[in-house]
Amino acid sequence: MIEDALTGRWSPSSSGARDARRFRGLQEVFMSGIAVWGAPERRGAGRSCGGGGSWWVVVRAWVAGLAVLAGLAVPLAVATPAAAQNGTFAYVANSADDTVSVIDAATNTVIDTITVGDEPIGVAVPPNGSRVYVANFAADTVSVIDAATNTVIDTVTVGNEPIGVAVTPNGSRVYVTNLAADTVSVIDAATNTVIDTITVGDGPIGVAVTPNGSRVYVTNVNDDTVSVIDTGTNTVIDTITVGGEPVGVAVTPNGTRVYVANVADDTVSVIDTATNTVIDTITVGDNPQLLVVTPDGSRVYVTNRFDDTVSVIDTATNTVIDTITVGGEPVAVAVTPNGTRVYVTNFADDTVSVIDTATNTVIDTIPVGDEPLGVATAFVEERIPTKLKLKLEKNKGKGKGNGKDVVDALGDGGRNGLILKAKLTAEGEPLEGRSIEFTTDSVALCTDTTDSRGKATCKVPRKQDNETCYTATFAGDDTYEPSTVTFCRFNGMSGQLSELAGPEGLSAIPSPALSPART
Repeated sequence: MIEDALTGRWSPSSSGARDARRFRGLQEVFMSGIAVWGAPERRGAGRSCGGGGSWWVVVRAWVAGLAVLAGLAVPLAVATPAAAQNGTFAYVANSADDTVSVIDAATNTVIDTITVGDEPIGVAVPPNGSRVYVANFAADTVSVIDAATNTVIDTVTVGNEPIGVAVTPNGSRVYVTNLAADTVSVIDAATNTVIDTITVGDGPIGVAVTPNGSRVYVTNVNDDTVSVIDTGTNTVIDTITVGGEPVGVAVTPNGTRVYVANVADDTVSVIDTATNTVIDTITVGDNPQLLVVTPDGSRVYVTNRFDDTVSVIDTATNTVIDTITVGGEPVAVAVTPNGTRVYVTNFADDTVSVIDTATNTVIDTIPVGDEPLGVATAFVEERIPTKLKLKLEKNKGKGKGNGKDVVDALGDGGRNGLILKAKLTAEGEPLEGRSIEFTTDSVALCTDTTDSRGKATCKVPRKQDNETCYTATFAGDDTYEPSTVTFCRFNGMSGQLSELAGPEGLSAIPSPALSPART
């Protein structure tokens, strides 16, 4: 019999992969749009972590354990990217097989499995349901998934050991906590680039944005605080002391309260956002990890990892009104947009429990990937497909307009150069007022907005290699799907390449010979 030195809770036999996993076990934890991490050990009345170790040492041991076992893991099969779809879906990060399971809430079945980065943990979805952001802990990246097609469309490098993810209500910014760097990366969702890095407390994990998008609350597990960030300046404007080892964090829909799960003292701290002070402390189950507030603001659901339960808090009285038994080691929790269902990831069972919020009973259990952690839900509405066409013309003019941007990027003038002309349509009709980005070999050339005919242009320097490919990209929006097209020149020959249909590659489409641009 082996006693878990971290918690004293388990006495697993020497056989069994599950017991071995539980011993590594470590508190990977996350929730819908909020990433959190629970401390693996149970602390006594004093603040000692026991055995001369620290929370950070345990985290390091967990990471090392995963690295050793990574070669033994057999990933789940990856499905062909799904067609555009409508409905409510839950996205579950499976930390041990580097995938995201997509659950259809109508049937509570896994309909797709998406390969992402190394050790995915945090998951977040903007209110419009257009994208899924996944923090890959071991890769220092965030995978960006198109929710309409369940495909990874971008990968963003962030800080060291990203763990928590949250998106602003308007979907324009993504905030990512970097555990080892004590920072928060700010991603511009339009370009999928990091535009700011904010230093916060010691060991940032959980992150949540207020409904008006003005504040971000970040839990710092190693100094028992919550950092408050002003999104207008991306600076820390307040620091709040809460309970022992805070991890999970959630904001009420009206923005007046913030709930924080403290794993070391089995409590939830309640913060008044008007004063940024703790106004109440609620005792919950054993080792609370994640929490989520229902859309109507009346209930908070908190996962208690060490007693396999979920506590239900009434926000009017800040008291626990129900306790629900779920699967083994529940860590993450998310609620559907209509508030009728709560999804809970069970780390030890490789399952997700589905709770009916009307009765607070488990109505379904769904097998997912290996060691599920993060979960987020969203209503995804099918968007209208778009099509981009691209052609290249010789420029006999003087290189006016946005050619200057190209001069800066590629070091050559636009005069006697080339003009890229893109046309964006949907259902055969031109799309006006949409931003088109032009690139070549991953170098940004320029960005233009489509006119009433759906056309956008970009002037390019003449001094380019004979073998050059140019790409026009429409990123998509709430109504229209993204699209991209590439035009290549190979030793005097030129042609447009179709949009990527998958990993098979591109197919050439003949294009007219280059003709002088009209002046």
